[in-house]
Amino acid sequence: MMMMKMMLLFLCGVLCVSADVPHDYLQFTGCSVSDGEFMFAVDAEEMFHSDFKAGEIVDGQPSFLPEHMGFSYPVAQGLLQVCRSNLAVDLEVYKNVSLEKDPPSTPLLYTKQEVEMGEGNVLVCHVTGFYPAPVSFFWTKNGQKVTEGTSFPVPFLSKEGSFSQFSRLEFTPQLGDIYSCGVQHLALDQPLTTFWEEQGSQPGVGPAVFCALGLTVGLLGVAAGTFFLIKGNECS
Repeated sequence: MMMMKMMLLFLCGVLCVSADVPHDYLQFTGCSVSDGEFMFAVDAEEMFHSDFKAGEIVDGQPSFLPEHMGFSYPVAQGLLQVCRSNLAVDLEVYKNVSLEKDPPSTPLLYTKQEVEMGEGNVLVCHVTGFYPAPVSFFWTKNGQKVTEGTSFPVPFLSKEGSFSQFSRLEFTPQLGDIYSCGVQHLALDQPLTTFWEEQGSQPGVGPAVFCALGLTVGLLGVAAGTFFLIKGNECS
């Protein structure tokens, strides 16, 4: 049986005004006995997060924007230590309390851009509504596990207290290839999986509609001709 870990979360939400436009700033710190997370977001868009295993701040925005807004990794380390100190106290106080678990939604799988055969694209796998964080993502191509070209941004905490998270897979669409995205979570007995397959261009409905319309008109013409032929024979 998987040992459940207690996670302590700290949120700091600030409403700032810049050029008469309000913005929501969110600072998130989370920790468990073995893991830790720190993330900063503006208007629900991640700006940067800490990678405590690599020992660095990771920008979540394009390279032309200012690098992590002057935030340093030692500050993130300090916040993590505070979180773990408080966690040790809470683990003792709430050691007999069971951990609340909410499963994620079925993965939503879609492409970042319109699909063109042989052109590079990105598959995005998105899940919401789970607690605690994180979920584990895994990708397959034609039944084989895929790790190259994948990325796993940190979970995002909603105002309702649940998490959402997504993963990306860089790929080149080819007709007939089948991709899948699966997620595993403490609240699931088995992974949730969604498949994606490029079917190619489907025939439009226009030719079928016009064909049916022409057949209908033709049958009406035959019926009308038969009616007048019978009437003409009756009069003669």
